[in-house]
Order: sequence, then C-alpha cells, then structure tokens
Amino acid sequence: MSNKNSENSNEYEDDFKTSGEFLKTLERGLMVIKSFQDSPSLTISEASVRSGLPRPVTRRVLLTLENLGYANLKDGRFSLTTKILSLGYSYLSSHNIWEIAQPYLEQLSKKVDESSSLSILDNTHVVYVARVSVNKIMKYSLEVGTRLPAHATSPGKLLLAYLPENRLDHYFKQAELQAFTEKTNTSEAKIREELKMIRENGWALSHDQLELGLISVAAPVRDIRGEIVAAVNCPTHSGRVDINKVINEYLPFVLETAENISNNIEFEIIQ
Repeated sequence: MSNKNSENSNEYEDDFKTSGEFLKTLERGLMVIKSFQDSPSLTISEASVRSGLPRPVTRRVLLTLENLGYANLKDGRFSLTTKILSLGYSYLSSHNIWEIAQPYLEQLSKKVDESSSLSILDNTHVVYVARVSVNKIMKYSLEVGTRLPAHATSPGKLLLAYLPENRLDHYFKQAELQAFTEKTNTSEAKIREELKMIRENGWALSHDQLELGLISVAAPVRDIRGEIVAAVNCPTHSGRVDINKVINEYLPFVLETAENISNNIEFEIIQ
C-alpha cells in the first residue's frame, strides 16, 4: 500500500471513530478481553493497566463479562471462561478450519480404523474442535467442545511442550495435576522433562495417563507463520493394539495428517 493510501486509510479510521456509528463500548470490551493474553487471571487494576482503560471502565466491563458468563470472579481475580471460545468458534468457522481438517481426519481414521481429533489448548485443558469418531474406546464421551486435562492427554502435552516459558510457568501455577490412574504423571519436574523430549521428537505419546489401556499419539498443526496452534491425535486401546504398532504404524499417518492440515492453513491463528 502506498503512503498516500495509508494516510487515507488512517484518516477514514479517525473519521469513523468520531462518527455516531462507532461503538466505543464494544472497543473497550474487546480491549479488556485482549488484556488476558498470556495471563489466566487478572485483578481489575491489572486489567486496567494492561488494557490502558480507566479502572472504573475496566470494572464495568469485567462485571458485565461475568454477568454474561464470559468471566469468573474468585478472590478478587477475574478469569475468562470457556464460553469465550464461542466467539472464537465463529472465527474458526469463517476460515473453514473444520472444512480443512475434516477430510484429512477422515483419511487418517480410515487408514488406522481409529477415531481422530483436532484439539486446541484452553488454559489448563485441551478442547476438541474437530473429530471423526470410529471406535468408542474411552469411558469419556468425546465430541466437539469436550475439554480434557492437558497433562494427561497426548494433544495436551504436545501443545504444552511448545508454549513459551512464561506461559508454561502460568500453566503450572494454575493446573490441578490430578491423577486419573496410578500411572498419571503429576510431578511438575517430570512433566517438564517429558515436554522437553516432546519438543525434541516433534510428537507426543500418552499411555495409561487418562485411562488404563488408552494409548494416544499426537502431532502439531501450524498456521501460516509456522506457529503451533493445534494438535491432531489418534487414540486406541492396548487391548487391541500394542504401543509398538501405535508408534511404528499409526504415528507416521498422524504426522502426515498434521502436516497436510498445516499446509492448507493460509492464515494466522492468534491465541
């Protein structure tokens, strides 16, 4: 864009903001929501500083978000709820991520005769945003929107492995490292060691962590910037398939699927 065009664009934006069509309240609400980036919870004062808005304005926005179910208030700190994802789902749909992922997940499921999913990280949990169901092997009923604890799942551990150090520190401060089986890894030090290995390998494995007998492998999905924004995973059961077959036969297909989806995402995904 030429300098002249840029100047004209800026002038238009300035004129629009002073017109009666511009909703200042909406702008302020979005500023407060964006202030939670890289921080799972904020006080009114912290959100005010981060958003650059006056404290009374910030307070009204946060209380409105809480009243609408988009935020929780506990011990003087606000945190966004998973309902905020409903705003993001409109974004995902508008970019046809499901349409991009679906055929590749279907191909993956057909090749290995197992279910497959696409997940994103939401604070301390993974959220399933796309899924092809083949075999019911878990006691959990998985569908789009299902949330599972990140530390006990292959997509969760993979997405944690690629977090910046400050966001990973926030994760461990907030996460309840619950033991779902006697083999669930609940030690922060040991989880950090595992995450380091996942970064080196480029894929993640979960075995008996969420449910005894459950084996799952996951691979990273990247947006156009090369940033890891989601994970493809394929679960199975040790009563049907042993872990060596999962790694040697299933994993290459999971990695291929993640790469194919990544190669078709032609936009940025801001998390």
